[in-house]
Amino acid sequence: MKQQQGGGGGGLLGVRFESQRFRLLSIVVGCFLISVTFLLSSRPDAGAFDTLSPKPWLEEARSTQTTPTTAIKTVKTSPKLGGRDFLVDVVPQRGAQGESHGRQPQQSAGERTETEWVKDTVIIEERIGGAGAGGTERAEHEEAERDLNAGTVDRQPGVQDESAQGTATEEEEAAHHDDLPAQTMGAAVTTARPAVLETTTATQPDQLPVPGLFSDKETQKVGGRTMKLQADPQQTPAIIKHTTPLPPLCDFSDRRADICDFSGDIRLVANASSYIVVIDPATPAQSHKVRPYQRKGDETCMGRITEITVRTSSAVPPKCTQTHTVPAVTFSIGGYTGNIFHDFSDVLVPLYNTIHKYGGEVQLVMTNVAPWWLVKYDKMLRTISRYAPIDLAKAAAAGEVHCFPHAIVSLRAHRELIIERDRSVDGLATPDFTRFVRRALALPRDAPSRVADGTGRKPRLLIIARHRTRILLNLADVILAAEGAGFEAAMSESDVGDPLSRVGAEINSADVLVGVHGAGLTNMMFLPPGATLVQVVPWGGLQWIAHMDYGDPAEAMGLRYIQYEIGVEESSLKDKYPRDHEIFTNPTGMHKKGFGFMRQTLMDGQNITVDLDRFRDVLQEALGNYLAQ
Repeated sequence: MKQQQGGGGGGLLGVRFESQRFRLLSIVVGCFLISVTFLLSSRPDAGAFDTLSPKPWLEEARSTQTTPTTAIKTVKTSPKLGGRDFLVDVVPQRGAQGESHGRQPQQSAGERTETEWVKDTVIIEERIGGAGAGGTERAEHEEAERDLNAGTVDRQPGVQDESAQGTATEEEEAAHHDDLPAQTMGAAVTTARPAVLETTTATQPDQLPVPGLFSDKETQKVGGRTMKLQADPQQTPAIIKHTTPLPPLCDFSDRRADICDFSGDIRLVANASSYIVVIDPATPAQSHKVRPYQRKGDETCMGRITEITVRTSSAVPPKCTQTHTVPAVTFSIGGYTGNIFHDFSDVLVPLYNTIHKYGGEVQLVMTNVAPWWLVKYDKMLRTISRYAPIDLAKAAAAGEVHCFPHAIVSLRAHRELIIERDRSVDGLATPDFTRFVRRALALPRDAPSRVADGTGRKPRLLIIARHRTRILLNLADVILAAEGAGFEAAMSESDVGDPLSRVGAEINSADVLVGVHGAGLTNMMFLPPGATLVQVVPWGGLQWIAHMDYGDPAEAMGLRYIQYEIGVEESSLKDKYPRDHEIFTNPTGMHKKGFGFMRQTLMDGQNITVDLDRFRDVLQEALGNYLAQ
């Protein structure tokens, strides 16, 4: 019996223990349910077990990351901040430590978490009309989250997102996501460092509001909507890098010269004969070599011209020894200069065409400088530029570095002694240049003499005398014939060393200028418009080159032009070759032997005795031009 009572007491004790365990379990379960309820009430948009592992859409975004150097940033709305701020999740880069896509690296104490509420970087406020629309805002935020799940990899300027290929264009995406402020970001927002904007030639449909670039009261148009930007006042202002590729610095398409025309932070390093354009490291580099003289196809001539290098550089530029606020124009006065035809056709006419628009506010930089040339054309150079020319060789010897905002290397040349209005950047023409010459040299006459001016003065005929080649052997007889026709005739014997103003004044006094084909006819530049030029063309089929060099320019200057082509009997070649020689039977066929042969045989190898009977007809035509004024 005692044993039975003892056994009943043991069973009752067991029941009590089971009841205590049940109550303890109930308490634990209750606490767990209370915790779950608290979590659900504090984050209604999160799953109960989302805190245990990354979201599937985040895992997917991480798994699609292909560029090790690009961080993935995801954006979602924050109910904790009233649905107005955005959560930025920075997915770690795949470093050399071999971190997996899904793992987050351990952080030491004091480090910021990788997922945080970005309130101190940029707050984007949507101007959505209507009050009390909390349910609508929540629905829009959920829709935005679903759309963002498709992929949030940053887009680099000029690089298309591979995840978007085959689905929609950037313009279609911009239209579809116009109500998603997070999608308007061309690059993700971070708090680690100031934002950097990089501009490219491709126009992005959406642009990034840059933290630190605007004040908290400024707004910016983003994706067609007005966004208010609030920046941390402690943050460094945004840095803007211009990585738009520069246009080509040089143009090599012109027949007469290669021309470089460029702007920016420009350094002329004289001892390297080099122009350096300072650029951003991301901008594609350029490098060109140019010989700034207007005889591009003449290898012999161009080989004597100093070569100028024009290039870009992102390295630390050389320090300026002199800074200019006006553009630089660089050209050579080597080549064939010293011959008045080439002085004007290769340098002075193209120079005027190139820099007239600057109104004297331009710095001339010269290579292959001859001091006598600067003296001879000093008045014209002073009129065209207010600054003393820079001799590149002297600047190089002094180790100078000149800095400019704009530079041109070489000159814009058209035809010989001609500025073509339809090709001129400023709409100039040849008469503009001759007017400039008369003004620079203070030449008095802008028109020929008039018959009825009351002075009884005869029209003045001036003959250019040659002393070495293509000599007019019966010059005295020609003067007498001109006087007999009614002219006041004279001979000009100006020399290359004579002051230009004296030569110009003499030529400007004439109504008719006569000369054998050659550089001396370039003096027609000084004639008043409406005067007459008579060119005597030697034997040898040279009509085309005579008209090209002087006939076309004379007409472009507004002069009246007469071309007198001599016959075999007027040439001294008849005394050197038999009459059946090819030089008489087929002179143009001999041009195939090259310009050197033409010059030596047909130009420098003959003198001229004008047939006065034939030439009197020319004099009467010239007089008729004068009377017709």
